[in-house]
Amino acid sequence: MNEQGREDRIFLQGLTAECIIGFIDWERRLRQSVVIDLELPCDCVRAAASDRVTDTIDYKKVAKRVLAWVEASEFQLLETLAHRLALVLLAEFPLAWVRLRVSKPGAIRHSREVGVSVERTRAHLTSAPPAAPTRADETPAADAPRDAAPRDALAAPAPSAR
Repeated sequence: MNEQGREDRIFLQGLTAECIIGFIDWERRLRQSVVIDLELPCDCVRAAASDRVTDTIDYKKVAKRVLAWVEASEFQLLETLAHRLALVLLAEFPLAWVRLRVSKPGAIRHSREVGVSVERTRAHLTSAPPAAPTRADETPAADAPRDAAPRDALAAPAPSAR
């Protein structure tokens, strides 16, 4: 929080990765581009005073983690990708919250892109409901909620066979 009582933010825009995303048969076979925008809280006053990366969020590390995780992922829905990516970032970096936007360029004819925007806090790490599959192509149990978190939401997705 800065001296005006406002929270400073770091943003990363336009991170582009290719992954398996979608529920149509051809989407399950071909990697598609997704674009990720992130907004992260930080204390720019402390970082500016010390001029040390250790006093802020190392956005290069964040970007590398996001790209590696997304490229290894296989999901049917952008909603799932966004939610689970937010949980990974909260678990692995000292963040109070994360806001992210995931879009799929050209997914719908006559549209530049479609996507989702989510905001998650550390509370989501402990309140995620259990009992959903860890792979997007597995069918959830009949009684499992559609938006349930995976049994191990924070684990990196299994690498896909190319």
